Amino acid sequence: MNEPNQEYPEVRILNEPLSLGDLKKIAEERFGDMVKGVVDIEKNIMAVGGEMHADEEACLLENGSLQENLWGINLYPDEIGERFVEFDSMINIRPSQGNRSRDVLDPKIREKIIATVKKFIV
Repeated sequence: MNEPNQEYPEVRILNEPLSLGDLKKIAEERFGDMVKGVVDIEKNIMAVGGEMHADEEACLLENGSLQENLWGINLYPDEIGERFVEFDSMINIRPSQGNRSRDVLDPKIREKIIATVKKFIV
């Protein structure tokens, strides 16, 4: 039930959908209008709620995710459309995977991220 992780109590690995209202509560608790998230594009799961993307990344890695499948995003619960998801994180800088930016440059990876977000944020 989207319980916080023991080692990273602020991070939640989503295993069931999270309402937009609950996402707004997480935003208010941390940054006000934004929630950091990390998506595993192979396992089709995501973690939210950490202070830094690296916290969520570490939590997912400890739960069996592979580094090359993890991408950081920011979610803005009060926005709609393309402004709801921002593809910006330090963990996205991966020259070895052809991503030399904090942004996610590959449109196919972006599509997988959006699909996972839509699966979990309702």
